Amino acid sequence: MNELKISRTDPDTVQKMNARPRKRWGQAFLKSWQLQVLFLLPLIYLLVFKYYPMYGAQIAFRDFVAIKGITGSDWVGLKYFSRFFHSYEFWRVLRNTLGLAFYQLFAGFPFPIILALSLNYVHRVFFKKSVQMITYAPHFISVVVMVGIIMQLLDPRTGLVNQILTSLGFDAIHFLARPELFKSIFVWSDIWQNVGWGCIIYLAALSSIDPTLHEAAIMDGASKVRRIWHIDLPGILPIAMIMFILNMGNLMDIGFEKVLLLQTPLNLRTAEVIDTYVYKVGLASNLVNFSYASAIGLFKSVVNLILIVTINYTAKRMRQETLW
Repeated sequence: MNELKISRTDPDTVQKMNARPRKRWGQAFLKSWQLQVLFLLPLIYLLVFKYYPMYGAQIAFRDFVAIKGITGSDWVGLKYFSRFFHSYEFWRVLRNTLGLAFYQLFAGFPFPIILALSLNYVHRVFFKKSVQMITYAPHFISVVVMVGIIMQLLDPRTGLVNQILTSLGFDAIHFLARPELFKSIFVWSDIWQNVGWGCIIYLAALSSIDPTLHEAAIMDGASKVRRIWHIDLPGILPIAMIMFILNMGNLMDIGFEKVLLLQTPLNLRTAEVIDTYVYKVGLASNLVNFSYASAIGLFKSVVNLILIVTINYTAKRMRQETLW
């Protein structure tokens, strides 16, 4: 016992014991160095393009002048945040942004799940692959081309939609000139473009469900609707919950390019959102103001952070799958 006590308190012994985890970590690193190298590339990307730019976020609290640099510019605190909150356009652009974001989220979120569930029960391989290719293809069309297609389809004189309406005896509609139609045009065209791409992850989740569950349900006489309700939906619920939380975290990022390209002077009342407002007031005006634009962008990021933390906490309280 005495020798055991001495060995435990011996400095050399303690040093050797502390060196063992480091040695094991080094051996594990060398054994899987290929994986460490693969991990290094996305880590560098995150550090350079995600974390390092956070240093520049302080210009939202400074009167930024490019010649003086970030740290040399005068500190003004919450000046530009107050300017945005008290601006005439604040409530309008905030209402338009949240309205469009929630419309897009709740209208578009179920469709990839419905498409994935439908394709999961298609047994003809050729038909299934054809539907997948047709629904995936619009995702790879650029935003500019997509907006051009929308404008051609909705043109009041030569557009296919208005030609169908006039042939049925209805009057032609100038869709992009009616503010109340802007949100629907934006959201449903986005659903058409991205529904096929969004269903990929749900198809992968459905393929991981144990097929013996379906076999047992068929033996018990369960219909396809019952199998979907009791087997498929519970099987993809964790993935759906994670995707919902991630979508809530990006709620305020609804897509600057498409909104800007679909805007007209007639629909601007409902089409002006925070991103386009920042571009026009902070960057595209004669008096470029990077501090003002950064303050609005930082405000939007804080809102996204609050939303994702709240939804994640709510999902945890409901005993659902969460991010952390």
